[in-house]
Parts: sequence; structure tokens; C-alpha cells
Amino acid sequence: MSDLTVFLAGDSTVADYPPERRPMLGWGAKLGQFLDGSVKIVNQAMNGRSSKSFINEGRLEPIRQAMGQGDVFLIQFGHNDSKEDEERRTEPWSTYQEHLAQYIAAAREKGAVPVLISSVCRRRFDDSGRLVDTHGEYPKAMEDLAEREKVAFIDLTAKSAVLLRQLGSEASEKLFTWLKPGENPNYPEGSQDNTHLNEYGAQTIARLVAEELAVLDTPLKEKVRLD
Repeated sequence: MSDLTVFLAGDSTVADYPPERRPMLGWGAKLGQFLDGSVKIVNQAMNGRSSKSFINEGRLEPIRQAMGQGDVFLIQFGHNDSKEDEERRTEPWSTYQEHLAQYIAAAREKGAVPVLISSVCRRRFDDSGRLVDTHGEYPKAMEDLAEREKVAFIDLTAKSAVLLRQLGSEASEKLFTWLKPGENPNYPEGSQDNTHLNEYGAQTIARLVAEELAVLDTPLKEKVRLD
């Protein structure tokens, strides 16, 4: 019997992927490598979803029903909240915060602990080699909500930005789904994807998340294994 369950809601940068989509992988699929074996992980993240569409498709409700006292709910949205289509679009300081508040309420209703996580940085550098911000006000709006609601917050946007800057434009390619034509049978024409992580990138970002979970005051604090 597991001591606690970690539930994940999010987008493609968190999600697990079937073999035919590999090496593309979200960090949620690698988080278990950095947690005690007693922790059960339920990764419900889905590619293409925003904080709004995830709820409207009925994906939050089964998580709410399954959560129990002392479980942890990791919530990362933002990549798709800036999309233009009505199904996904939210505004950072209004509807984005309002939808995120529903995830917080669902966790607290069941005695679980919510953790808000800002979006992984995209790999976008300008001509001078500077990392370009692509997430606008969403990370700040999430942090503001976390402070207001007294919810644990991981600024993964900032942490991943530090990592990408350290690596630089060329070396950071190894974190993402970049493939030459013919290199992988799942991507016969190759891939130049600066948003979606590969298996190495997923593991690297999962470690960044785990480093924060090791110091945040949640039931996971004593369950993190970084060595």
C-alpha cells in the first residue's frame, strides 16, 4: 500500500507518451525516479490542454474523486492558455487564475495538498543568443494566486530558464525533441521541436521539480530522493 499518491494535471510538457511518440516525453513521466518507491504517481496530464479545457473536458473531476487525505496534486498549465482558440484561451489575471483556483479547491476539498507549477521554458533564443520569454504574464499570475491562496508554488519557468541559459542555444537542443531525418522511426522526417521535451529533457526537468519538492512544506518533502 502506497503512503500517498501524487496526481498530476497539465499539458504535453508534463504528460506521458506511448512508445510510438517517443522520445517525446513530459517531465511527469520521470518524476518517480526522484521519489521514494512508496509514492504512487497518477499522471493525468494531456497534450494540448489549458487550465480551462482540462476542466471543461471533465478531466479534473475524476482526479477530485480519487484524491484523498495527504495526497499531493501537482498542477502545471500555461503553455496552451495563451492560444487564441476559445476552447483553451484564458487571460492571466482573470480567467487563468479563476480556473487554477478550481484545481486548488478540488484538492483542499479532499484533504490533498495542491502545488502550482509554472510552465517549462520553450527553447527560443534570439539572434544574439539571449533566451526569449514566451510565457508572458502567466507565471507571475500563477505565483500571485499561490501567494493569495497560501499554496506551494514551484517557479519552473524561472528554474528551466536558468538551465537553458547555462546550456545556451546549441547545447539546450539535447533537452528537446530534435531529431535528424531517419534518426528515429517515429519521426522519419526528423523533428525540430523547441517546446516538447525528449526523455533526457523530461528527466532533467523532473529533477528540477524534485529539488523544489525537497524543500517545500508538503507531504512529499521527506519522499524526495535526489542521489
